Amino acid sequence: MLEDRRKSGPNRRLDSWKEIASYFGRDERTLKRWEKDRGLPVRRLPGARGGVYAFTDDLAQWMSHHNRGLPESGEHVSPQPANPTAHEHAPEPAVAQSKPSIETTALPPISKKPSRTQMAWLLAAGLLVLLVALLVGDQKRGRESNPSASAHSQPAASKHVPAPAAQDSYLQGRYYWNKRTPDDLKRALRYFEQAVAQDPDYALAYVGLADCYNLLREYAAMPEDEAYRKAIDAARRAVELDPSLAEAHNSLAFDLFFGMLKKKDAEQEFLTALKLNPNCELAHHWYATYLMTVGRSSEALQHIEIARQLNSSSRSILADKGLILFYAGHTDEAKSLLKQLEDTEPSFISPHRYLALIYLVNGKFEEYLVESKKVAVLSRNETDLVIVNAAAKGFHHGGQQGMLTAMLAEQQKAFAKGELPAFRLAETLSLLGQKQQAMAYLRTSFERHETNLSSLTVDPLLTNLHDDPSYQQLAIHVGLG
Repeated sequence: MLEDRRKSGPNRRLDSWKEIASYFGRDERTLKRWEKDRGLPVRRLPGARGGVYAFTDDLAQWMSHHNRGLPESGEHVSPQPANPTAHEHAPEPAVAQSKPSIETTALPPISKKPSRTQMAWLLAAGLLVLLVALLVGDQKRGRESNPSASAHSQPAASKHVPAPAAQDSYLQGRYYWNKRTPDDLKRALRYFEQAVAQDPDYALAYVGLADCYNLLREYAAMPEDEAYRKAIDAARRAVELDPSLAEAHNSLAFDLFFGMLKKKDAEQEFLTALKLNPNCELAHHWYATYLMTVGRSSEALQHIEIARQLNSSSRSILADKGLILFYAGHTDEAKSLLKQLEDTEPSFISPHRYLALIYLVNGKFEEYLVESKKVAVLSRNETDLVIVNAAAKGFHHGGQQGMLTAMLAEQQKAFAKGELPAFRLAETLSLLGQKQQAMAYLRTSFERHETNLSSLTVDPLLTNLHDDPSYQQLAIHVGLG
C-alpha cells in the first residue's frame, strides 16, 4: 500500500496545519483530533510557539494502517460524524456483529469449592454476558430513538471501499484543486483521472473530476461548453455510483444550474446534498453562489458564513463572500475583504475578478483596467488580454466612452472567431446605452444556450435593460424571471 502511495508523487514536507488538512481534503480541527486520538504523525518545531510539519510518506503510511477506521473522504469532517450517510452505513460494533455464544464456551466443571482458575472463568463468563446484554440494549434503544437511521442502515458490504491507491490519488487531486491556479487545476485533473482508472467504481473520484472541470473554465480558460459537458457527465456518474454521497449531489447541482440553467432541479440537488451532510462545506459554499445568482443574497450570506465557519482557511470562500456582500449592497465591506485577500494572495484570481466588476460598476475605470489585466494574465486568457489592452488604450484617448468602444471592437472580433460569448458583448453594449443591440446579443446568447445567462437578472452591467419588455420576457424564458 505504501509503495502504491509513493508512486503517486514524491515525498513532500507540509509546513502547517493548513497544508496537512489540504493533503487529506479535511478541515484543520479534524486533523488535530486525529493527531490526539489516532496518532497522526505530525511533528513540531522547537520553541514555545513552534509550528507543525509532516511528510507525505509518513501520512500515507499512517493512512494505510488507519484506512478502515476513517470516514469516507470529503471536504470536511466535524468532531461529530459530519456525514450522516456515512454514519448510517457504518458497520455495527464488532461485539454486536460476532456475539460470543456463552453456551459453547468451554468451562471447567464446578466443584463445591471452586479453584481460582474456575472462579476466573466464571467471572469472565459473567462479564461477557453482561457486556453483550448492554450492547444489545443500547442498539435497541438507539433504533427506537432514531427509527429513520435504522430504516436507512445497510450492511457495510453495500458501501464501496475504494482502492487505497485510488483514494490517495483523490486526496492528491483535492490538494492541488484547492490551490485554484491553472497549473494546479490541471495537475489535480490528472490525479482525479488516475483515481478513476485505479478504481472505476469510486464515486468521489468522479466528484473530483466534476469539480475540477467546474473550475478549469473559470481559472484556466477552458471553453465553458466543454467544461460543463464533462462536469455533468462526471457528476451524474458519481450520483449513480453512490446516491447517498452529498458531494456528488452538490456537484450535480452546480452543473445543473450554471451549466444547464435548470434552476429548480439544481436547488433540489443542493438541498439533497445538505440533507445528506449538513456539514458539507462545499455544498454550503456553492449553494450560496446559487442563491446570490438568483437574487436571494440574504440567504446566500447565511450559507457562505456557514461554509466559512466550517473551513475558516478557505480563500475561495472568503472571495465569494466578498462578491455576495457586493450583490447584497454592502459594497465597502466587500471591497475591504477582497482587497485584504488580494494583498495576502496576489496570485489568486477571484479577488481580482470581483474587484474588477465592482470598479467597473462604480465608474473606477483605471482600477478596473488594472484588475482586469491581472485576471487575464493569471488565467492565461489571451483573448481577454487583447481586449483589456485595447480598452486601456481607448481609455487613455477617450475616457469611458473610448474604453467601452475599444472593448466592443475587440469583443466583436473574438465573437466572430467563436472565442467569446454573445453575453459579454451584450454587457458592453448595455454600458454604452445601446439597448436594442444589447438585446440582440442576449437573444443570440439564449439561442446558443450560453451559461452566462445564469446571471441575467442580477448582472449589474445589464441594469440599463431592466425596464425593457423584451428583457423581462427573456428572463421568463430563461426561467429566472
